[in-house]
Amino acid sequence: MSETQTVSLRYGKGKIRLQMPADAAVLIGPEIPALPDPESACAGMLARPIARDGLRAVAQRKRPQTVAITISDITRPVPNELLVTAILKELNAAGVPDAACVIIIATGMHRPSTAEERDIMLGRSLQQRVEVIDHQAKDLDSVTPVSEDPPVSVNTRFLEADLKIVTGLIEPHFMAGYSGGRKGVCPGLVDLNTVQRFHGYKTMGDPRSVEGLLEGNPCHEEALRVARIVGVDFLVNVAITHDRRPAGIYAGDMEEAFLAGCRDVAKWTSADVTEPFDLVVTCAGGFPLDKNFYQTVKGMCTALPALHDRSTLLMLSACEEIGEPDYVKLFDRFGSDWKAFLDHIAQSGVTEKDQWEYQMQTRVLERIGIEGLVFANDGLDRATQQRIAVTPCPGDGPVERRVQAFIDRYVADHPDRRVAVIPEGPYTMLTQPETTLNA
Repeated sequence: MSETQTVSLRYGKGKIRLQMPADAAVLIGPEIPALPDPESACAGMLARPIARDGLRAVAQRKRPQTVAITISDITRPVPNELLVTAILKELNAAGVPDAACVIIIATGMHRPSTAEERDIMLGRSLQQRVEVIDHQAKDLDSVTPVSEDPPVSVNTRFLEADLKIVTGLIEPHFMAGYSGGRKGVCPGLVDLNTVQRFHGYKTMGDPRSVEGLLEGNPCHEEALRVARIVGVDFLVNVAITHDRRPAGIYAGDMEEAFLAGCRDVAKWTSADVTEPFDLVVTCAGGFPLDKNFYQTVKGMCTALPALHDRSTLLMLSACEEIGEPDYVKLFDRFGSDWKAFLDHIAQSGVTEKDQWEYQMQTRVLERIGIEGLVFANDGLDRATQQRIAVTPCPGDGPVERRVQAFIDRYVADHPDRRVAVIPEGPYTMLTQPETTLNA
């Protein structure tokens, strides 16, 4: 390459610096302003929330004997210590002791958290103050039915709590429009069958199940329906900057506070794409999102608006494992034969655990094929990479060297190419004209 620009992409807990063509488009939202004093901002929002009385007033009125506070699992970079510490301060001021509270990690169908992950998510002090448990979707003794048509069961500790508080992170979500809000209940706290229906073949195949879209999005609508049945007394969500600092705190009514956060996140994370590119370089968002290949698929799918049917997508991810056992079994069974996989799930009528993530990956494969999906990774061996329907980035040496060589070679071989890079991966939403927040 002749003239270049340096662009850094998230990879694991660090970044990879690449020399991109000077004319490459850097697709990223505007600079997100960090809150100058997150603790004060959080306290202020809890006292003066959106469409709801302050948390202290709510607790004083309800006089709860039990309080359930949900948090996201390790795959979301949520500043849980900030949020939960502020919540407990308000509850204590209302006469609610720590002993009345339980923190429920809303795992959905993810595995239970490890001790190390809990330390990362909450720190030691909060764990010493409050009981912490994982939601376990497969444990039918830990959930209670709330609906028969269709059948839905919800974590019993949360359902039976006198005061129900949901926390989470609002960011673009490649299926549900945005994370946060109602997702802290569904799929975060529901039973296995509900999660499977939430991620069913028809739902995942709906073109409205995409990032940034709420109106008509079946994932969003099902999650909201369940959360309304359960009832959430108070919501505390956060938006973050590119370097993971709090940018906004949204508290109060589950729906109104969530939508307020979505409006800000849409403004902060959107990048315009007027026409597709020949080469798109992106990442899985760095730690903790690129811990496994399962989460890596999000970065692939959010790049779709930048791809035409002859594009090459160069995907960087530091993952060292494919995912949970059921997800691995799908690749053991179908490998890279994604068309056979799609035929199977279309005809089976049964939603197998984690099949939705492979189905979402096929959106990319239908557009550019396995040969167009180039995977740059040092954590999985080449045979494993070939099994998960990607093309391993060729060459020798560490991933950074192989990626740079691939880009240099591509640019040299395609002088009239259009190149784009998405430094934040799935945390950047490529703007689509039909995107709307209306629920």
